[in-house]
Amino acid sequence: MEEIAMEDTHSHGHQIDPKVEYSAAKFGMWLFLGTEILLFGGLFAAYAIFRAKYAELFHEQHKELDVTLGAINTVVLIFSSLTMAMGVSAIQRGKRNLLSILLVITILCGIAFGVNKYFEYGAKFEHHLTPGTSIFFALYFMMTGLHMLHVFAGITILTVLLVLNLKGKFSANYNTPIEVGGLYWHLVDLIWIYLFPLLYLIS
Repeated sequence: MEEIAMEDTHSHGHQIDPKVEYSAAKFGMWLFLGTEILLFGGLFAAYAIFRAKYAELFHEQHKELDVTLGAINTVVLIFSSLTMAMGVSAIQRGKRNLLSILLVITILCGIAFGVNKYFEYGAKFEHHLTPGTSIFFALYFMMTGLHMLHVFAGITILTVLLVLNLKGKFSANYNTPIEVGGLYWHLVDLIWIYLFPLLYLIS
C-alpha cells in the first residue's frame, strides 16, 4: 500500500498542465529578453551620449568599418530569423523533419555570421584598431563582441533543440522549447539590426 501511495504521489508530482508550462516558459523568456534589452539599452544610451559629444570622431572612424561585411551579416541574420520562424511553424504542424532542416540552416547562418565577424575583427587588429584606439572602437568592440556572445549562445541553444528534435522530443502537441528558442534568436537578430546602422552607416 505504501509503495502504491508513493507511486501515486510521484506520478501526480509530474503532471504539468501543458498550457501552464507553455505560459510559464514564455513568461520566463520574455522576462529574460527584457533584461537583455535593458543591457543593450544601456550601451545604446552610452553610444548616443558619446556620439553627440564626439560627432566628428565617430563620423571619421566609422569609415574604417567594412560596410559590405556588415550588410552581408545583416542579410544573413534576417534570413536566419525567417528560417527560425518557419521552423516554429513547421513543428506546430507536426513536421519534425522540416524543423530539423530549418534548424540546421539557421545554425549555419549563425556560424556564417561568426566567421564574417572573425575576419572583420582580424582586419581591425591587423590595422591596429583595438578597443584602446578610441571611444568609438571601444564601443564598437564592446557592443559587437557582446552581441557575438549572444550569437554563440543562440547557436548552442538551437543545436540542443536540433538534437532533441532528432530524438523525437517535439511534436505538434509539444513544441514550447522551439518557440522559446525562436524568441531568443529573434532578439539576437533584432539587436544586430540596430547595431548595423548605428555603427556602420553614420552619416
